[in-house]
Amino acid sequence: MEFNPHPYQSYCIDYITNNRAAGLFLEPGLGKTVITLTALHDLRYNRWEIEKPLIIAPKKVAEATWTTEAKKWDHLKRMRIRPVLGTLSQRLKALATPADAYVINRENTQWLVEHFKNNWPFDVVVLDESSSFKNPQSKRFKSLRLVRPRIKRIIELTGTPASNGLEDLWSQIYLLDGGARLGTTIGGYRDKYFVPGKRNRTTVFDYKPKDGSFEMIKKSISDICVSMKTSDYITLPDVIHHDIPVMLNSTAKKAYEQLEKDLLLQVDENTITAGSAAVLTGKLLQLCNGAVYDTEHNPVRVHDCKLDAFMELIEQLNGQHALVFFNFQHDRDRLLNALSETKLRVRVYDQASDEKDWNDGEIDVLLAHPASCGYGLNLQLGGHHAVWFGLTWSLEQYEQANKRLHRQGQDHPVIIHHLIVQGGMDETVIKALHDKGDVQSALMTALKARINELRR
Repeated sequence: MEFNPHPYQSYCIDYITNNRAAGLFLEPGLGKTVITLTALHDLRYNRWEIEKPLIIAPKKVAEATWTTEAKKWDHLKRMRIRPVLGTLSQRLKALATPADAYVINRENTQWLVEHFKNNWPFDVVVLDESSSFKNPQSKRFKSLRLVRPRIKRIIELTGTPASNGLEDLWSQIYLLDGGARLGTTIGGYRDKYFVPGKRNRTTVFDYKPKDGSFEMIKKSISDICVSMKTSDYITLPDVIHHDIPVMLNSTAKKAYEQLEKDLLLQVDENTITAGSAAVLTGKLLQLCNGAVYDTEHNPVRVHDCKLDAFMELIEQLNGQHALVFFNFQHDRDRLLNALSETKLRVRVYDQASDEKDWNDGEIDVLLAHPASCGYGLNLQLGGHHAVWFGLTWSLEQYEQANKRLHRQGQDHPVIIHHLIVQGGMDETVIKALHDKGDVQSALMTALKARINELRR
């Protein structure tokens, strides 16, 4: 296929080639992969400025997206993209094989740095979904920080650079400029732009931006980052959100309320932390979906109310293909069991061939966890219905997963269906996601309010 770049794509390609550090904060669907590959191709074969690029990406993206994209375009077909995945021997073999670019999953960043140590060979590093390096305490960030002085060029790609707040930006910008713009430490960054939020005597649980921080940070990084929204550059069909209320029957409602009460009354609303909130909301979301893990991690069925609503929705779609997101493994198993009684072609997303088969119309219902296919996959040719059977409280995962269908090449309005248990934690999560605010904070507030209600 011939690549005829949009004007914004040409601008981004030039931006990468003319800057040794470049952050492309582009929404999904704007073509970050082909932009980057085109720039790498130009730098390597036309300008002779680079020798050995490394791309660090989410695992599913590393497995297929970069190699598939290179094969797709005429000007990139000769680029040898070598995935560095699998067992130790497979990874070592891949690294020893000549290529124009190497792609490794982000979980192996530390291994790669430790493997090469002072002989780091990659003069260019591309961070696909750089937001996965947002935690300055993570091993992957610390490892890459060690070899950053040996990297001549770095390119960061993400559509959600600060999905959980401006704090997420520091480590990503540090990897670009070594601290020149936002400071050399996360502590200094917080002192300059934030004030402590929730805290106790010894611990600050979160930070709130000072007035004007957003504009100051934006101004500080404007010369090193490009930010674009899909709606500004590409005309896409509408996105329609379809919230489907799910009513629990009397038995299920009683079981939910009892389990909710037992869970919440064990917790002091004054000491809820982000960690405990995640555990509690996870349990309550499981209950909404119809099953819950016991202490030995065995799923215990509670009700089929949401599952029945899901099957009715699938029947209403009348053969239109559906991309279905589940949250827990027992959700997947129950969905597969229910769908096995139909004549639909059902598959769980697992590998690159699933993406191709979906886009070729060979799959009616594709089940996927948002963490496994939320980045990089192009699924817009296979359907325009997304169904959230199990909701996630990660705004980043939610938005990225929906963008698998709502992207360039989609010819139909994308309809995103949410199955929402009335009176359950689903309602709190979907409200927070729609509001696009601080989802975690909203959930913690809701938990505390619910605990107070139960104790009256």
